[in-house]
Amino acid sequence: DKGPAIITVDAPLRVPNDHGSRPCDRELSRVWRGYEAGALPVNRRILGRKDENGTVVVRGERLVAQLVQRFRFSEVAVIPKRTQDRFVCEVFPHPALVSFFGLDRTLKYKSRRGRDNESRWAELERYQTLLRSLRKADPVLKRTKALLTGTDVRTLRGAALKEYEDILDAVTCAYIGAYLWRHGPQRAITYGALPEGSILVPITPEMKGRLKGQAEKS
Repeated sequence: DKGPAIITVDAPLRVPNDHGSRPCDRELSRVWRGYEAGALPVNRRILGRKDENGTVVVRGERLVAQLVQRFRFSEVAVIPKRTQDRFVCEVFPHPALVSFFGLDRTLKYKSRRGRDNESRWAELERYQTLLRSLRKADPVLKRTKALLTGTDVRTLRGAALKEYEDILDAVTCAYIGAYLWRHGPQRAITYGALPEGSILVPITPEMKGRLKGQAEKS
């Protein structure tokens, strides 16, 4: 617990605003909404819960505080290339998946009105296939064969289906950390700033070209 480490969290880690949405969520959504990968509004009214002392706390903020105090992590908005420090940052799987795999839109595996199990299963199978392709990527995704090939998503329903999609998202978040550790800030975009909340999104060279073309057209 003293060596270098990166923790990437798919949850808001700083939420200073009581209402509305954070600047980072708005900035990200402007860029990624066309890929159906925009962020939902985040504020303390939505995410805040009262602790035993009656203080409104956000789970992500409490997590960061514990990592900083107990395990000597630092919260960051950028991951330095091949860093030897201990960092925690906020990430978001949807735009990362679009970037890593050149998707035209996000995968539709989440439970939403109008989506049945059949459509979610098909998207989760696609998710598995895409993650398996990272075995030949840089960096290589390792030790996930049993997870990605040994689970028949069509046997999953209800809570078990939700648990498996969360596991795949966790793998994606971990890979984001590995990718940014390997390649550094030139392969990332940070939306927002640390004091008000920030989201780190990995950008492949191909995705950088797509975003540049999109900006030139707008």
